[in-house]
Amino acid sequence: RLRPGDVLVLVRKRDRFVHALTRALKRRDIPVAGADRLSLPGHIAVKDLIALGHLLIQPQDDLSLAAVLRSPIFDLPEETLFTLAAQRPSGLSLIASLRQHAGESERLAKIVAQVDIWTNEAAFKPVFEFYAGLLARDGVRRKMIARLGPEAGDILDEFLSFCLAEERTGLPGLEAFLSTLENAGPEIKREMDQTRDEVRVMTLHAAKGLEAPVVFLVDGGSAPFSDQHLPRLMPFDGSGANWDGKGYLWRSASDVANGFSKAAAARARELADDEYRRLLYVGMTRAEDRLIVCGYHGKRAPNAGTWHSIVSRALIGAPESEQRAHPAGGEPVHRFHVTKLPPVALASGEQARPTDAFGPLPATLFRPLPPFEDLPRPLSPSGAAALIDEGKEAVVDKASPVLDADAEPGFAVLRGLALHKLLQMLPGIAEPERQRAAERYLLRTGADWPPSEREKALASVTSILADPGLGQLFAPSSRAEVAIMGSLEVKGKKRSISGKIDRLAVTSDTVSIVDYKTNRPAPSTLAEVPPAYLLQLALYRALLQPLYPGRTVKAALLFTEAPRLIELPAGAMDDALARLTGA
Repeated sequence: RLRPGDVLVLVRKRDRFVHALTRALKRRDIPVAGADRLSLPGHIAVKDLIALGHLLIQPQDDLSLAAVLRSPIFDLPEETLFTLAAQRPSGLSLIASLRQHAGESERLAKIVAQVDIWTNEAAFKPVFEFYAGLLARDGVRRKMIARLGPEAGDILDEFLSFCLAEERTGLPGLEAFLSTLENAGPEIKREMDQTRDEVRVMTLHAAKGLEAPVVFLVDGGSAPFSDQHLPRLMPFDGSGANWDGKGYLWRSASDVANGFSKAAAARARELADDEYRRLLYVGMTRAEDRLIVCGYHGKRAPNAGTWHSIVSRALIGAPESEQRAHPAGGEPVHRFHVTKLPPVALASGEQARPTDAFGPLPATLFRPLPPFEDLPRPLSPSGAAALIDEGKEAVVDKASPVLDADAEPGFAVLRGLALHKLLQMLPGIAEPERQRAAERYLLRTGADWPPSEREKALASVTSILADPGLGQLFAPSSRAEVAIMGSLEVKGKKRSISGKIDRLAVTSDTVSIVDYKTNRPAPSTLAEVPPAYLLQLALYRALLQPLYPGRTVKAALLFTEAPRLIELPAGAMDDALARLTGA
């Protein structure tokens, strides 16, 4: 009995036919593996996750919110979305309309609560941790696979792998991640699992080395080559008086083409025709039992040199070929059938032929391969101090991967995150509203804290923002949570560095960077500042100096407990950087 896994469909290129065939098979409940190559940001599941990210960054993005509501994430009916969007007052955002209707519907209230939770998590969690929790803990992965099919599971796995890779090497933050994902457009190659009972649809290039009992070789009807395929720079090999050797010729318009350019174009067509026939050979040799050569075309008649016409001309007149009516539509089709011959017995001379007909093997086969060089590892500024005393061997991390890696953050960490968030948000709020905004945030974030700790945190942030000496750092022109990335030579090896500056203020002659610290007790002098903090700011300073030539880059540590601002001397940072780089 023929199974879906016995069928392999081969096409020349990924066009609309591949998607149409996949949809048709799914409508008939025939398992299909989908495309072998997929654009990560082009898949509908990733588009929904991107829209969710844009919504959490900018809640007023009505289009992203509408896409998320209709997606498998919330699966809101079209009629409900129409009520929220089309019947809202003029000037009212979709998120505001959703919040207004939340009191009338338990489902809408749950959506609002979930969006608020994700907004809070996206503000401080790394991208991978945020999306991994969203997909697994909150059930979004299960919903997407139920709506979009098993293919969505592979896409989501690749999406999380991309999140993890960007988190290690790219700019930090959700906004930077979404920008990279949308602009880079990474394409993933799906490994076709032959053990899964599914119809496989792929290009001939990807099918090399594969076989299947039944192979459909689908001809798109287009010509093997057209002038539009010619590259702008056409390679040529000249041997005349004016040019001897290889080179490139700019492809000109036909009205100014000469004999030399026409010869180069003709050579490109010949190479394309050869490749076209090689692909035909690859496709025909993938079939174990049956090969079906078929095709389709648009309004124009198919080209005379297509795979279908080549096979037809060669096999129709053969004795083994017979014409039949197609069982479904009645169209005439030709079947070429070859009866298998019995195996040929080896001659006696062939049996006696010695097998050791090769000479001695080359010595290079027995030499050990040269060792691979270690890939450059990303370096976090906050953890760079560990490299100062690092020798040839990497420093062994003695922390328990069981007890430490997944441990819940302690109160000091949660308090530090809350203070960082307040110092990030409050400067952008009108001064009369800051006190109440800070109290609301601390009541929500520090609900489990002792009341005295919330009061201390509020007093600390209030005194920092009210300090006239820190006015420039929190001026409207300053920026919070500035992502930065660059590279630096560390002990003879180039290392990529990425981090996030808590506060950046740029003037006409100076650049000031400040990093918040929540140590208890706070250092009172520069001598008490941990060396790791000094090195962290030295790295930030080294990355910023080429970006602001002619300006002095100053660095300081703001200890929120006191509060106390400790400026770091340039000489101390230079010494710390020299110890790290080995200069």
